Amino acid sequence: MSLNESKSEDRQSRFELRTLLETSRLLIESQDPDFVLNNLLLITMGKLLIAKGMILIRQPANEHYIVSKSKGRGWFEEDTVVELKVDAKLLNEHVIYGEQHQALFDQLKVDKDSILFNLRTTNHHLGFLCLGPKGTKQPLSSREMEFIESLSIISSVAIANSRMFQELRKINRRLDRKVHDLNTLLELSKDFNLMVDQDEIAKVFKFAMLGQMLIRTFFFALDANGKKSMIASSGIKVPPSGDDCKELFGLDDVVNDIPETNSSFLIDNDINLVIGLRFQGEKIGVVGVGARATKEQYGPEEINFLQSLGNLALLTIQKSLLLDERIENRRMEEELNLAKDIQRGLLPDPLPEIEGMEIAAINISSRQVGGDYFDFVPTPDGGMVMAIADVTGKGVPASLLMANLQSMLHALAPIDITLSDATGSINTIIHENTPSDKFITFFWGKLSSDGTSFKYVNAGHNPPYLFRKGKKEPDLLDEGGPILGAMPTFMPYEDDVTDLQSGDLLVFYTDGVTEAMNPEKTEEYEEERLKDCIRKNRERSSEEIMQAIIDDIMDFSDNIQYDDITIIVIKVS
Repeated sequence: MSLNESKSEDRQSRFELRTLLETSRLLIESQDPDFVLNNLLLITMGKLLIAKGMILIRQPANEHYIVSKSKGRGWFEEDTVVELKVDAKLLNEHVIYGEQHQALFDQLKVDKDSILFNLRTTNHHLGFLCLGPKGTKQPLSSREMEFIESLSIISSVAIANSRMFQELRKINRRLDRKVHDLNTLLELSKDFNLMVDQDEIAKVFKFAMLGQMLIRTFFFALDANGKKSMIASSGIKVPPSGDDCKELFGLDDVVNDIPETNSSFLIDNDINLVIGLRFQGEKIGVVGVGARATKEQYGPEEINFLQSLGNLALLTIQKSLLLDERIENRRMEEELNLAKDIQRGLLPDPLPEIEGMEIAAINISSRQVGGDYFDFVPTPDGGMVMAIADVTGKGVPASLLMANLQSMLHALAPIDITLSDATGSINTIIHENTPSDKFITFFWGKLSSDGTSFKYVNAGHNPPYLFRKGKKEPDLLDEGGPILGAMPTFMPYEDDVTDLQSGDLLVFYTDGVTEAMNPEKTEEYEEERLKDCIRKNRERSSEEIMQAIIDDIMDFSDNIQYDDITIIVIKVS
């Protein structure tokens, strides 16, 4: 080799190295996969004087490839879906030649003198760069092959990074939407809790639909004591008849294929989605909405938000209806008796039936009203949220705070949010909106739809007992954080998950159980007596175990009750 040829080759090598370095920086910094792929194809074809080239990107969902970029006549056009049968061993090779793998190149309908370069990262195969022969008909030199392989590696990393950034952006947008929806619901929850007038509640609900969801056509129908009627609407051309209302309450809980319902009322009013609202398992509300002003479709997140908003309004209406009913039937009755009836109405009755489980629960107030609380709330995915809480103090203030907690729980249960995040939000709301001497010990968990696992958060509550079959000492469900309302949420609440097996026994209780006093007020009932009582009655039914605990407490205290008592007993069959 002459000196001039050596210098020329050295200059060429430096040029290729600079090209790779500059291209690497450009591609790695890019967050647009289309930009990366376009540069990969144009650089390789332009530098090597190649007339035909295309890039195929693998679609993991169906194992097909899509032609992302294509240059040159006679090859697949862009966006063509190609079904390639590729030997798994080939996916680990950097370069694939047509002479050695004629069948694969026949599937691509390219000449056998073309070359496939594997686009892959360390762990994932992304697709192929397919290049036709050079315009000079000369084979690619080893240096040219190294250049393309290096550029392919750089591009593969850039594609993987850009995909990751795009996915992160999608996740961030979804999180922003969920945070916005959660804040909206929490703000509306505070507004609703101050209302007792049904018309005022309906008006706020209407403004929320128009302002938050940008919906111009909607209706809200309510079943109040068997009378079905529309309490709020916008853009409805003809009000529904009595038969129309009955038909609405007979639909599924979520209906987004309106033509299949054959409902002239829904079709004539251009309703796109109907959502049923339930209270204690009974459908007593129906919300129907038309197209959004943005023309966007209703996805799962929008449906969950509408369900939560509807449930929030429905729960407030139910409370107002209960209040109106008590006032109407007992005009001169004392305030405490009325409050007691309202509080009882907010507790689940009857208890839910969960397949494979036997449930018993009771709340015994020491006064007309109390601050203990328990609940069971079904979730859209078929699971069940279980909660128990104890508000400091007694009487009306404690019962009102308990009602607020119940409202927030019912509003949050249908939303796709973690127990940890939801607990933090509830704590912040309570801390900012209650006196400094009011706190809540709170425990809640979500039972999976198949009943095999239980995820929970304990906010300073007496740890529930989980008695395993064959074990004398119970496991304590104590993972969580501080009591609600004591301080702002500085750190996330911890959650934990435990499996549930046949023969397991769960016992939830408030401190009115363990802090029950003997008649002389010299000794408390305490945890050991409670565990001994459970062990003695371990093989009995949930109802019998619960009653045995109550009997033992009353015997210890000589039927003198100083605090509210709440107990939940669940046996896994």
